[in-house]
Amino acid sequence: MAVFMIVLIKGYSQNKQEVFPPPTFPPEIKAVKTTGKIKIDGILNETSWQHAQTISNFYRIEPKQGGNYLYTTEVKVLYDKKNLYIGAFCKDTLGKKGIRVQDLKRDFSYGENDVFGVQIDAQNTKQYAVSFQTTPYGNQRDLQVFNGSNKDLDWNTLWNVKTSRTKNGYYAEFSIPFKSLRYLLSKDHKNSDWGITFFRLARRNYELTVFPKIPQAFGPHRMTYAAKLRNLEAPKPSTNMQITPYVLYNYDIQKEGTRTINKDNSSKIGGDLKWAVTPNAVVDVTFNTDFAQADVDRAVNNLERFNVFFPERRQFFLENSGIWAGANNSQIKPFFSRTIGLKGNFNAAPAPIDFGGRFTNKTKKNTLGALYVKQRSTSNSPDTHFSVLRYTQNYGKENNIGLMVTHRLDEKSNSSALSNNTTITLDGLIRPKQEWTISYLGSASKDEAKNSWGYSGSFSAKYNTNTMYWGWQSNFVSRNYNPAMGFVYQKDVIQHNPGGYFILRPKKLQWIRRWDPGVFVRYYHDFQNPSNFQQASIYLFPIYIFFRDNSFVEYAITPTWQNINFNFSPLGIAIPQKRYFYTRQFIRYNSDRSKKLSVSGKFEWGNFYNGKRTTLTAGIRYAPIPNVSFSTDYENNSLKKLGNLNQNLDTNLYAAGIRLALNPKVQLSGFYQYNDFTKTGRINTRFSWEYLPQSFIYLVYNDTEMESFNPIRTQQQFISKITFVKQF
Repeated sequence: MAVFMIVLIKGYSQNKQEVFPPPTFPPEIKAVKTTGKIKIDGILNETSWQHAQTISNFYRIEPKQGGNYLYTTEVKVLYDKKNLYIGAFCKDTLGKKGIRVQDLKRDFSYGENDVFGVQIDAQNTKQYAVSFQTTPYGNQRDLQVFNGSNKDLDWNTLWNVKTSRTKNGYYAEFSIPFKSLRYLLSKDHKNSDWGITFFRLARRNYELTVFPKIPQAFGPHRMTYAAKLRNLEAPKPSTNMQITPYVLYNYDIQKEGTRTINKDNSSKIGGDLKWAVTPNAVVDVTFNTDFAQADVDRAVNNLERFNVFFPERRQFFLENSGIWAGANNSQIKPFFSRTIGLKGNFNAAPAPIDFGGRFTNKTKKNTLGALYVKQRSTSNSPDTHFSVLRYTQNYGKENNIGLMVTHRLDEKSNSSALSNNTTITLDGLIRPKQEWTISYLGSASKDEAKNSWGYSGSFSAKYNTNTMYWGWQSNFVSRNYNPAMGFVYQKDVIQHNPGGYFILRPKKLQWIRRWDPGVFVRYYHDFQNPSNFQQASIYLFPIYIFFRDNSFVEYAITPTWQNINFNFSPLGIAIPQKRYFYTRQFIRYNSDRSKKLSVSGKFEWGNFYNGKRTTLTAGIRYAPIPNVSFSTDYENNSLKKLGNLNQNLDTNLYAAGIRLALNPKVQLSGFYQYNDFTKTGRINTRFSWEYLPQSFIYLVYNDTEMESFNPIRTQQQFISKITFVKQF
């Protein structure tokens, strides 16, 4: 395989400049203090903007590193006593006609739109940054980035942006309150040096430019390459408190056929408080917490032996979630916040949260985090207390080591005994060179009821350049590892996952942006008895091509070995206990997602244990204007002569969605999904109006119908919720 890849490289352009080191003396940007009030309107017509330094010497990293680029960007930086201001003019000869924006939702999809963004490392850690991004239509995307790669996409904070579109391009005007940032102060509160980078994605030609120069392999979030923002007089610490009360009305009715079995008609109040004790230390408090506006999970028909991971969607738990050990690992998480606020398992209805508190203190040298949540008892779960303590120490240029302790206490109740569960986790990251990232995690759990210890861990080494990626990852989970506040994909397993790919950029085939042929191996065996093989596969993808417009096609073949020595019944079909070898193949494609009409699809075929399986997924999205978007998705699994009884089974998942937006602040979305295997249909509609920054009015309607019951069970829910943010 390696010889084959080396041969492929011949005839393909390699970047003239490979991964270069961070500059010894980074470029400097001078922030200018305003002489008058700045109105955030996306026009940049105040006098202060005329006197600010203009940054325009961006550096191209896509579609090729270095060289001339098509789209010029000009950026300026101002500040006053309360805010940092970023002004950008993104030039485009086609003006409004050249804009690519798919919708107006907050936290939009990065690769589908024109984007301008700024990354700020206000504590000069070189390991952490916050990113503020916008499209030509002014919708917002904000995120936290840890060590240049681990992104917390669901982090939100208080800031404002307005844009204006002209015949020569578009303007973006950002206002970022100092109170929304965590920063270091110089002794005289003057000339504070912050790390800062800018980027622009001109989606029509998929041209990505950055300031300052950053290698293609890393992108704009690698803050070791950041410029220095100088001459900034950040305000001294003062009262910095944000309160977010809410009022909610809930109407919920459940029926069996026409008979009502449960009905709720109630109101409640609650809220959150955020107090920045210092520019580094923040206390968050939530009481009588409600997550009515959180997105619903999508239905899944699981045909694999591993547990399905569903991401967290609730805002209180999403903020600063990247500080916890295992935050970027979806297979082993010693702490996973979805264990909080559920009646004993992930698929249960929500359990009330009486109170929650979180403390984070992030400095250049270390991070300290703590979380406590009290979950109220329900008919099938007792009062439960969740606690997490986390400490991380930075050392060297980009290295860190951390310790985390979790503790879950389930109080004694009529139906259950007192239960204690504790985990202790050591983890860290080492970056000896910019191309290398090594991470590790080791965790132990103690279940007091069973008086048993369990263990898990992971190790990862990655080598990433402009022309290749190679890596090795290993995980292990013992049979007794039980993180009652966490998640594991399987127990009693050791997994090894070596592999990589080349990144080829053809000289002559200009319609191909990059071609990434490669191979990954996955090998699993028992932890308790390492000689006992579980399964293995080779994921070989000779065709993995991004075209010039960022449309994509892949062909892959996957030889697979399985040892079924346990009771295994995917979708209720019992698989004979023996060893199997079979080969599966798939081809997938998506068109240019930035166009008004885009399609995607994947077709997978081949043997499956002792039978055959074909899987088809397809999707269509139509967005005639950014204010309107329609989508539909379909998945079919066809199983033939599978299991002990040589059964045939077809399952279908249907989904459709609509999003209507008056502007980025007023939106209506609807989603429908139906799973014919479980015979469950669900409708979720949500209206949201951000009437003030981070203050919302929500109207939510949910309708669930379960046809597998006789008589049919239905649940209808209407929720209205008003939140208000006040910052002191």
